[in-house]
Amino acid sequence: MLSPADSLAPEWLVVPDDVNDLPAAVWPASAGRTADGALTLSGISAASLAETYGTPLLVLDEDEVRARARAFRTAFDAAAVDHDTTAQVYYAGKAFLSTTVARWVVDEGLRVDVCTGGELEVALAAGVAPASLGFHGNNKSVAELARAVEVGVGTIIVDSAIEIERLAAITARTGATQRVLVRVISGVHAETHDFLATAHEDQKFGFPLPDAEAAVARIREIDGLEFAGLHCHIGSQIFGVAGFRESAERVLELHAALLDSGPVPQLNLGGGFGIAYTSVDDPTPIETLAGEIVAAVSEGCAARGIAVPALSFEPGRAIVGTAGVTLYEVGTIKDVDLGSAGTRRYISVDGGMSDNARTALYGAQFSARLASRTGVGAAQLSRVVGKHCESGDIVVDHEYLPGDVTPGDLLAVPATGAYCAPLASNYNHVPRPPVVAVRDGRSTVIVRGETIADVLSRDVGVDRAAAETRHR
Repeated sequence: MLSPADSLAPEWLVVPDDVNDLPAAVWPASAGRTADGALTLSGISAASLAETYGTPLLVLDEDEVRARARAFRTAFDAAAVDHDTTAQVYYAGKAFLSTTVARWVVDEGLRVDVCTGGELEVALAAGVAPASLGFHGNNKSVAELARAVEVGVGTIIVDSAIEIERLAAITARTGATQRVLVRVISGVHAETHDFLATAHEDQKFGFPLPDAEAAVARIREIDGLEFAGLHCHIGSQIFGVAGFRESAERVLELHAALLDSGPVPQLNLGGGFGIAYTSVDDPTPIETLAGEIVAAVSEGCAARGIAVPALSFEPGRAIVGTAGVTLYEVGTIKDVDLGSAGTRRYISVDGGMSDNARTALYGAQFSARLASRTGVGAAQLSRVVGKHCESGDIVVDHEYLPGDVTPGDLLAVPATGAYCAPLASNYNHVPRPPVVAVRDGRSTVIVRGETIADVLSRDVGVDRAAAETRHR
């Protein structure tokens, strides 16, 4: 048995007083346990969900998504009114996008941000009004831009000089007028993983601040383009408001300079607001984020003697992340003796990096809990790993789980609503799992899970008739 002081445990990991607890910041508000200890989500037991849909299974709590979307809209609306401006909130679809989720957030008053032609088509299929879409991306193709202009996308966020010329040619050919924002790099280094920081100078997104004035001048020369303002995004999974305040201050300097030669109606400060993945994470409340960020913009404008522009924000993870819980079945358990360092317990589950690549990609930390019953064993330091042929196939790097976890148990990993399903793959020819929405004791498939037949269907060398016979 591992002691709480075991050298394998990271300093931040806290031994829980109760290995069956569900920290409120990490789990959907509807999460609970039955009298016999089984995890429930929106009143449905994990065992029932697993029996109906199989595992791995991503469960998405509809009420959690809707409540968070509503909270962002309400908070930014209130903050904007306090400073005599308006605010728009776009749901950043890259976090997780399906037609159902798009409809949820639009129902709650949000717009939708997409970053590829594929995401654009999902939003359109959901019935999202094109005028309420923002279109991102550092390498939008001519075909993607033409489609966006054709359907009437509200705002295209321009990311390069080449893109400006592509849009100029499209609008000249079609006679359309396209509203655009210019994405700039503020130079603020967000305190996050390097791959999640998007405002430092050495990266692929946007125009460096010194180059942005020329980009805006070129846009203003083109009859078919309407310059609507500036955009900046400093990164993802960010706690606190200091980075947002500093970024706003730098971008406002450019904003003020651009006013000398024409209007700059809008300022979009992006998203990146963090959520709790573990019990020690302390995300900033939505109301605090909205109040302090909008106040910082207002103060910066007052100092320069300019009006506060219309503001826009793009939360994604902060809306959908906590709403997701992934269920797995435990397969094998292995205790590995590491000598004086202690013993590492490896708990293997029936998914892994094919349904959650974030641990391997970013070194992301997650939590886990026994989901099918109450654990009665003492807390034991464990590593939850997947079934793939990679030593880096880790789902939860460090967690205290009951010592009596056994093959056949269900494990639940919370805060998987963002960037898990979108990054899913068929590595090792593993089918991608379904996504099931829960609400008021009911469950509904919103993204169908794949079968082996689906995976084989892309291999043109497969005898399809034989394959269908084998997999019926």
